[in-house]
Amino acid sequence: MKKKLTFLLHIHPQKVSRASIRFTYTYGLGGMTLTLILLQIFTGILLKFVYIPSPEKAYDSILFLQDKVLFGKYVRNIHHLSGELLIVLALLHMLRVFFTEAFHPPVRSSNWIIGICMFLLIMFFNFTGYLMPWDQLSYWAVTVVTNMFSYIPLIGNSITVFIRGGQDVTGNTLRNFFTFHTAIIPLTLVILMIFHFWKIRKAGGVAPPRVRKEDEKGLIPTVPNLVVKEIAAGLILLAFVFILAIFLNAPLRERANPAYSPNPVKAPWYFIGIQEMLMHFHPFVGAILIPLFLLGFLFYLPWLHYPKNNAGFWFSSPKGRKMVIFSVIFAFLLNPLLIVSDEYLIHFNLWFPSLPSILSEGLFPVLLYGFFFYLYLLSLRKKYDPSTNETVQAIYAYFLITYTVLSLTGLFFRGPGMALMWPWQI
Repeated sequence: MKKKLTFLLHIHPQKVSRASIRFTYTYGLGGMTLTLILLQIFTGILLKFVYIPSPEKAYDSILFLQDKVLFGKYVRNIHHLSGELLIVLALLHMLRVFFTEAFHPPVRSSNWIIGICMFLLIMFFNFTGYLMPWDQLSYWAVTVVTNMFSYIPLIGNSITVFIRGGQDVTGNTLRNFFTFHTAIIPLTLVILMIFHFWKIRKAGGVAPPRVRKEDEKGLIPTVPNLVVKEIAAGLILLAFVFILAIFLNAPLRERANPAYSPNPVKAPWYFIGIQEMLMHFHPFVGAILIPLFLLGFLFYLPWLHYPKNNAGFWFSSPKGRKMVIFSVIFAFLLNPLLIVSDEYLIHFNLWFPSLPSILSEGLFPVLLYGFFFYLYLLSLRKKYDPSTNETVQAIYAYFLITYTVLSLTGLFFRGPGMALMWPWQI
C-alpha cells in the first residue's frame, strides 16, 4: 500500500545529486511554477465568491469586487499577475529542460510530453480566464483567437461553435470559459502535475548538471538540503508577486460592446505571435499548419536519433552554445527584415491574382521562408559541422526567437488596421 501511494506522498526521491541543488539562475523554476499554480487556484476560489459568470452581471461584479470588497482589487491583481508570470516561468522551465537535454528516453521522454501538455493547459488556463471581466479588451481578444479555429478545414466551424457555444461570442461562451477555467483545466492540470512529479521522482530527480567541484559529487538527503531551498525560492517569489500586485493593476476597459470593435483588435500576448503570422501567411498555414508542425516537432524531440545522451549539460557542448548564439542573432536579424519586406515589397497575391490564395498567400511565402531557413541550416553545417544534439538545440533556439520577434511585432509595432508603425506613433 505504501508503494502504491509513493507518487502522492513524495514529490522528490529520498536523495538527490549534490550538484543538482547548486543555486543557479534557473534554480527552482519547476517549484516556482507549482507555487504560482497553487496561488492561482487559491485566489481564484476567493474571486468566485463575488464573480457572476453572465454577460449582464460579470462586468458589474468585477467593479463591485474592486470598489466594494476589502482587498478585492488586490486579490484580483495577484490572480492576474500570477497567471501572466505562470506562463513565463513554465516556458523558462521547459527551456531549461530542453537546453540541458533532460528529455531523453526511456525515463524522461514521457515526462517531456506531459510537460508540453501542461504548458498548453497553462496557456489555455490564462486564455479562458481572459474573458471573465467581459470588457472590450477581453471580448474582442477572445473573438480574434476563437476565429483562428475556423481556419481548420472541414471541422473548423464546428470546433468554433463548440468553443463559443454558438456562432458568436455570447453568454454561452462566457459560461463555457468559466467552466473550463474553474473546473476542467485546473483538475486536469493537477492530475498531470501528480504524474509529472512522480516521473521526476522515478528518474532520480532533475537531470544532474556537470560537476564543477569535488565537493559536488555524490548524493545527499533531499530533506532538508533541497526542500529548504525550494521553500525559500517559493517565498521569495510570493513576496515578489505580492509587492508587484500593489503597483500593477489588472486591466479593465469599458464594458464589452459586441456592436463596436476597437481598432486594432489584438490577441493576448501569448497568442499574438500566431495572429502576426496571419499577416504574412494564408490563415490555414499561419494559424493551423505552422503551429501544428512546430508542436509536432516538440513532441517528437525525444525520439530523434542522438549519438550522445548529454542530459544535464547546457547546450550539449561549448560548440552547441556558440550555435545557439548564432541562431539567436540570425533569427533576430532575418525575421524583422522579412516582416518589413512582406509589408511593403512582397505581394504574391497581387503578382499572381489568378492563383488560389492557398498558393499565393500560403505556399509561396512558405517556400520563400524555407529558402532562407535552408541558408541558415547550410551556414550552421558549414561553420560548425554539428552533431544531432547541437543541431536540434540550434533550430529550437531559431524558432523560439522567430516567435518572439513575431510577438513583439504584433504587440508594439501594429497600429490601427494592424499596419506597421513605430510604437510612439501608435
